Amino acid sequence: MTETAPAQAPGFRPRRSVLYMPSSNERALEKAKTLPVDALILDLEDAVAPDDKPQARRNAAAAVTSGDYGAKELTIRVNGADTEWHLDDLRAAAEANPDAIVVPKVNSAEAVSRLLDSFDEAGVPETTTLWAMIESPHAILHCEEIAAASARLNVLVLGTNDLVKELYVDHVPARANLVTSLQLAVLGARAAGKVILDGVYNNVKDVDGYLAEVEQGRQFGFDGKTIIHPGQIEGANTGFAPSEKAIEDARGLIAAWEEGAGKGVVTYNGRMVENLHVESARRTLSIAEAIAALG
Repeated sequence: MTETAPAQAPGFRPRRSVLYMPSSNERALEKAKTLPVDALILDLEDAVAPDDKPQARRNAAAAVTSGDYGAKELTIRVNGADTEWHLDDLRAAAEANPDAIVVPKVNSAEAVSRLLDSFDEAGVPETTTLWAMIESPHAILHCEEIAAASARLNVLVLGTNDLVKELYVDHVPARANLVTSLQLAVLGARAAGKVILDGVYNNVKDVDGYLAEVEQGRQFGFDGKTIIHPGQIEGANTGFAPSEKAIEDARGLIAAWEEGAGKGVVTYNGRMVENLHVESARRTLSIAEAIAALG
């Protein structure tokens, strides 16, 4: 039986910008302490050479336990379950107790169950959640099942580079050849009440292209974006935060609703207001308040 988590609650945690950080790079880990990013993925996988993985594990664990990263959400991306490094990565992460463990190439609900068994075997604390990477056509087509497989799985992460490879397509402007996959992933996440993060933008020098993709991701319903360079933080933080106008409209709509309660049809700026609009407005304000609390 699958478990479905509730939709995002008032205790919203911002994940507008989620930066991949190679754990073998100690200078980068030091710099990350001061970056205005919502979350870090301390990477033990693709960004770390095989010979460097033991030291990367130690570095990631030290970062998580240091207390030097403020309010940032700290996660560790382990190597996949089909690799020789997976269990050692889990054991190292278990000792550090990060906010979450990010696992690549999660393709089914059964894979989630096996991963959680491995979590128990490695001694991962219950407080550490699972972030599952969706990176294949099979995962896209079974996204809702994956997302609903456990309440401990609270975030889905799109791996768009691997998805492009597995679909035998190229990276093209506006991701026209990924639109169906992106929308199916968001639908699956929302059906299960889970957070979903958009994939990375590879060309760190193409600011206009990156900002366009941030806006596309926001329009599609993603909660934030995974990024690969500090220069991409501001664009994600701004793009996935409610605008001042959206906040003002949310407050005005709620005020109109409360003032008109029991008086028949309520309107705001010429638009009829229903309870569903009020719920959306309150969600906007809860997001804005959570972002403001980060300082």
